[in-house]
Amino acid sequence: MKSNKLVIIPTYNEKENIQDIVREVLALPENFDVLVIDDGSPDGTAGLVKEMKKIYSDSLFLKERHGKLGLGTAYLEGFTYALQNGYEYIFEMDADFSHNPRDLSKLYDAAFRNGHDMVIGSRYVSGVNVVNWPMGRVLMSFFASKYVQFITGIPIRDTTAGFVCYRSRVLKAINLDKIRFIGYAFQIEMKFTAWKLGFDIFEVPIIFTDRTRGTSKMSKHIFREAVFGVIYMKLKSIFKKYQSVNQT
Repeated sequence: MKSNKLVIIPTYNEKENIQDIVREVLALPENFDVLVIDDGSPDGTAGLVKEMKKIYSDSLFLKERHGKLGLGTAYLEGFTYALQNGYEYIFEMDADFSHNPRDLSKLYDAAFRNGHDMVIGSRYVSGVNVVNWPMGRVLMSFFASKYVQFITGIPIRDTTAGFVCYRSRVLKAINLDKIRFIGYAFQIEMKFTAWKLGFDIFEVPIIFTDRTRGTSKMSKHIFREAVFGVIYMKLKSIFKKYQSVNQT
């Protein structure tokens, strides 16, 4: 029976993690499918996924891209694939185990049983739940979300979270071609747009654990895009009319 749940996992040099994370997701009782989007990893990540596809041919899919094109563009390709193939619940997830695969069940349950349109695995909805980050990075991330809340007015505690479940109707309502950002500001822009469109957004608490294998992809450019992108996004929204789902 075809799954209606797709987990999108972007990768770049994740050979240490990719096979283990895919196995854990596919072993969950909710029957998730997995789409790996690999940006030409020179370490052979895509090759390892291809090996696994021999075993999981019905539930594991791979898109290979040429060059490091950015997190946001990877998810946008994944969203398009999900909508074209009729998935109802679409998930964003990191490959490095910073997001616990078992928490996918919590996100799905909140969307399926409680009817939320967008469910965020939140580090900050019940305190600060981050493991293995240096204090400087914890503070930067926490206050980045506070900054986004202050500038935009969005009632979300973890605005930069990358562990998210979307109902398909959210992605259909958002004009994906107009999403501008490709780094962590992408996560903010998607949440901001969904909120402005009037969708029901809910945060569930998770424990975020920093990677123990592989290297982080965070850069100063990504952080700068998020800081200045929020101001641009807010100013642009003043002149843009959003058709709320509550008005249709």
